[in-house]
Amino acid sequence: MTFIQLEYIVALDTWRHFALAAEKCFVTQPTLSMQIQKLERELAVKIFDRSKQPVVATEAGGAIIEQARKILGERNQIDEIIQEKKGVLTGELRIGIIPTLAPYLLPLFVQHFNKKYPNVKLLVKEMMTEFIVSRLREGRIDVGILVTPLQEAGIKEHVLFYEELMVYVSRKNAAYKKQYVLAQDIDPNKLWLMEEGHCFRSQIVNLCELRKASESGSHFEYEAGSIETLRRMVELNDGITILPELTTLDLSKSQQQLIRQFRKPAPMREVSIVVHRDFVKKRLIEALKEEIIAAIPEKLKKNKSEYIVKV
Repeated sequence: MTFIQLEYIVALDTWRHFALAAEKCFVTQPTLSMQIQKLERELAVKIFDRSKQPVVATEAGGAIIEQARKILGERNQIDEIIQEKKGVLTGELRIGIIPTLAPYLLPLFVQHFNKKYPNVKLLVKEMMTEFIVSRLREGRIDVGILVTPLQEAGIKEHVLFYEELMVYVSRKNAAYKKQYVLAQDIDPNKLWLMEEGHCFRSQIVNLCELRKASESGSHFEYEAGSIETLRRMVELNDGITILPELTTLDLSKSQQQLIRQFRKPAPMREVSIVVHRDFVKKRLIEALKEEIIAAIPEKLKKNKSEYIVKV
């Protein structure tokens, strides 16, 4: 049994296709297949069921692969210890981040992070929460940046900051005349929402206790794919939406006039770094956490967790 063989079975379990797994391991498909077969002969057990497409692990194979991930993780920790003793931070960090955070959080810290750690490569991809969790479990990303609490088995959450949820309201809407807004002040028939699948949508539904968008029906129904679209729809129509605090930092003076706050305690969304319980690259992830916290505005650092809206 070799580290190479363990890497190959983990890769095949991750990508579920021999050719793709071989490509990710920078070897030919016959080489990868031969090494996996050699390991199966040595262990006298089938690790993968090749009769199914995509390829899946057998029951015994699943347990072996899980242990292989732990062994490879421990090996990588040795590299981290050596780097730390040398005072050098190098490597690759694969990050998944939700779309309602990426455009507003990444510009705050990425440039400074790259200057401070020139030997670290950040590979960042926007994805929905459910995909971040599954990619973490599969070992396809190292860390996620998203909204918590998730209460997902095997996923560890490390809170970064709390972000106030604010009302963005059209001048034509009745709520525009209010200084502070209550959830019951929001007409669900005039509330613009994110499309299904975004955790931010479920937070707004929970915050406003929505059960049905409209009792009477509407001639026009629209679900936005981005925060920017929500803002534009409110500005140009008689409507209302909810915005996370970070998205309001670059608003113009005229746009700032459309912001209303909820009555205290203000609803918050909890933003965290999440990792799998068997995660490695601890020093890299700690550096990422430190840079994010250092880069966010002071107001966010002072926000309290009095009223966290459920995801």
